[in-house]
Amino acid sequence: MFGKNRHVDEPPIPVVPWTDAWEFAITEEERPAAGQRKRAALGVRAFRVPQSSGGQRVNAPCAFFPPQASATNDRRLYEDAEGGRLICSLDEPQDVEGRRHHTVRDERGQAIGTIQRIAPLKHALKPTWRIAQPGHPEIVSSAEWAQGGPREMVQRGAGKLLLGVVQAVADMGAEGGDQPAKSWVLEWKAGDELVLTSEGDLSFLVRAGWLDRRLVFAYALLRTR
Repeated sequence: MFGKNRHVDEPPIPVVPWTDAWEFAITEEERPAAGQRKRAALGVRAFRVPQSSGGQRVNAPCAFFPPQASATNDRRLYEDAEGGRLICSLDEPQDVEGRRHHTVRDERGQAIGTIQRIAPLKHALKPTWRIAQPGHPEIVSSAEWAQGGPREMVQRGAGKLLLGVVQAVADMGAEGGDQPAKSWVLEWKAGDELVLTSEGDLSFLVRAGWLDRRLVFAYALLRTR
């Protein structure tokens, strides 16, 4: 598979096993613009892991979107660009006690967890999301602390939230401003344990080894559809 703007003497970037992915982002960029490279080399849109190869940074794929879009395929991710080896899939959502549950299944069709969408309260602008993995506490994002605004979030003792969370809440309340849009950074915790950090809906850093990457992939898939 050859990416756009890739030099002919550059070898293809090997696929990283999804089980070994700790930091990844959804992007088409295989090789960033740097040094003598004036333009980034692009490939297929995929979950990609930043790595170093030959002294240069590359973004190695670890999970692929379906090669052909359809109503069913849009809920699947694969180990290969051709869509021959399934990683995980999402069921149609089910409403459970006011939450929209998306069951995540492995390549054999066995349930491995759920992604839950919680409708926003009257004073909130956006819904919140939770990740449920069997055998562990429910994974909750710091966005839930932010629904009452930055002042209330501090008063409630949100703890050491990243600065991006506070800034994101402030930006959401501003209307007609000239400030450029900024991506927001969220911390995800299971109980008191920090298990995941996300920036926007595209970049993720896994902090806990037990966290099933497929659930993070599924969450990102739902957020970017």
